[in-house]
Amino acid sequence: MKILYFAWMRQRIGMSTETVDLPADVATVDDLIDWLIGRGDGYGAAFEKRDVIRAAVNQDYVPFDHPVTDADEIAFFPPVTGG
Repeated sequence: MKILYFAWMRQRIGMSTETVDLPADVATVDDLIDWLIGRGDGYGAAFEKRDVIRAAVNQDYVPFDHPVTDADEIAFFPPVTGG
């Protein structure tokens, strides 16, 4: 699975992209976030305000209960504003 991080999430985690092997017990975006938080403090800091984070699976916005697979590309980013 390819995971992309944007904006302050990238800064807190220390990378913009990574490829991971999905553990068998990770079935949803929410499960993935829980698993990532367990990987280190940077992940915990990046996901500490989970309610403002947005997720996309294969370039489509999804809720956190959306299923994920090893073949997916997941992107995490804070909300964006424009003007």
